[in-house]
Amino acid sequence: MGDSQNWTAAPAAAERARSVLAAAWSCAITAEGGREEFVGAHTVTEDGRVLVSVPEDSALLATAILAPRGQPSAVLEFADVAPVPVRSRIRARLWMAGSFTPEGDRLAFRPTRIVLCQSSGAVVVGLDDFAVAAPDPLALAEAHLLTHLADCHADAVERLTRLVDPGSLHGAVRVQPLAVDRHGLTLRIERARAHGDVRLPFHTPADDVAQLTERMHALLGQASATACPRVLQRQRTDRDR
Repeated sequence: MGDSQNWTAAPAAAERARSVLAAAWSCAITAEGGREEFVGAHTVTEDGRVLVSVPEDSALLATAILAPRGQPSAVLEFADVAPVPVRSRIRARLWMAGSFTPEGDRLAFRPTRIVLCQSSGAVVVGLDDFAVAAPDPLALAEAHLLTHLADCHADAVERLTRLVDPGSLHGAVRVQPLAVDRHGLTLRIERARAHGDVRLPFHTPADDVAQLTERMHALLGQASATACPRVLQRQRTDRDR
């Protein structure tokens, strides 16, 4: 269930896809030899190729060696998981179809089709756009930033709800930070049987953590100058226990 105040000043699909790829620690690869899960085994080049280190007993490696021209087709899947515990923690999935070629002691994957699936729907990412896009500058720091905000500054999260349309807070039992990028902060509003996401855009993009701190202070300043909505009693009670 979504809310009307949603996804303003959001990153473009290619940038979002590169951010998912940059921050992902694991990937699932489906090829002719079956499906395998790899953890901490991939890196990404500037042009978006994925380099995968695979063990010698991997079926994927055997498929790459035996495939004609050494280019087996494969599909890579990456999941973008919210670092803060919320309902429906998978924020996005990235699928990349293409082929592998041996490159030294690794396999190099070059995509021929890229699909990004988010709550707003699935979109095909242009290959040229993907190749020239860069990950969000906060992508690698996001997990730490969000968990710190949720664990140590719950009062700030509650204050930020003053910037949310009161209709989006109707029936809310908990609000948590769901995502942050250079364009804004997204809050997850949980209700008894549903949830929705609300986007709080920054006045200008943040290109590093120092700028993010300034943008967050600006949002909190706006919130402090706004009348307080109905207090989320259950969230405050749970926090004080």
